[in-house]
Amino acid sequence: MIIGVPKEIKPQENRIGAVPAMVHRLVEGGHDVVVQTGAGLGAGLTDEQFVAAGGRIAASADDVYGQADMIVKVKEPLAAEYPLIRPGQLLFTYFHFAASQELTDAMLASGAHCFAYETLEVSRRLPLLTPMSEVAGRMAIQVGAACLEAHHGGRGILLGGVPGVEPATVLVLGGGIVGTHAAKMAAGLGANVVMMDIDLERLRYLADVMPANVRLLHSNPYSIREQLPHADLVVGAVLVHGARAPRLVRREDLKIMKDDGPVVVDVAVDQGGCIETCKPTTHDDPTFVVDGVVHYCVANMPGAVPRTSTFALTNATAPYARRLADIGVAAAIADPTLRSAANVLAGKVTHQGVAEAFGYEYVAPTAAI
Repeated sequence: MIIGVPKEIKPQENRIGAVPAMVHRLVEGGHDVVVQTGAGLGAGLTDEQFVAAGGRIAASADDVYGQADMIVKVKEPLAAEYPLIRPGQLLFTYFHFAASQELTDAMLASGAHCFAYETLEVSRRLPLLTPMSEVAGRMAIQVGAACLEAHHGGRGILLGGVPGVEPATVLVLGGGIVGTHAAKMAAGLGANVVMMDIDLERLRYLADVMPANVRLLHSNPYSIREQLPHADLVVGAVLVHGARAPRLVRREDLKIMKDDGPVVVDVAVDQGGCIETCKPTTHDDPTFVVDGVVHYCVANMPGAVPRTSTFALTNATAPYARRLADIGVAAAIADPTLRSAANVLAGKVTHQGVAEAFGYEYVAPTAAI
């Protein structure tokens, strides 16, 4: 199989879908890998390194898409890439379809087979979402702390305080991978952390592993509203597998928050966001203000640390990319793990969460091919 690795074109996205070690692994398996020239430079990887690993270099995205049976990316295709995608082509990347009807419609019209990193499931875990969730959770505290500085519009407070001055209060909504890493980072900096989740078993586990300055509360609309007035920084860290993120903080809830520059960081924005007033932003222009609350809503947060993110991601994706390339789409949908990643196949929606997001007909992957 010919596997293509194009350059990412989303603004400020410097990750790449493969590293030389992954290319070597695919070539060892008998596959041909073609990488767009310069695609790895943002992550510190040169064309020469890909060639040394056994890959070929193509001059343009047109060349990569035109040759490849399978495309391996990081982010969802953008409008400029839609015409390059052809029927029967296999795409393996983050799609987050439930957040974009335009993207969903475009991929349905393309006739391509779309396997999404974020829904691939193993024993109720999401191994291809985990590494970027770890990065995003840690980054949420870094960027939140910066946004709290006065020159960024924040309250002008130091997250961890100093002796004699109280630290900031950080409210983390969600106790999954993102929330856990955010809470650990905030606690490590000395903040007072409140972490909320609906899963009591998860809260019991977190009670055993979290430091003493993390309080754990059961999440419901009433208890969230009780905590919002005390929060200097709110991190939205809620994920529903393959579906749109639930709205946990409404526009009217902002009025009960502090009135001098509190901050919200919605890590779930690429799944529609769990804070109603959030909309996707970019690293070039990451924040906006609504009702006195600073919003940071960058949809590809790990793109700001592309080298760390690229290696963390490809460590996880490489085995599944190799298996997809080895067995092809027809055999992949007979494999429970790979089948869980099948979101759109040959013009049909094959993931329940995506179908429900837009009211489309759901077709089982095994019936779509």
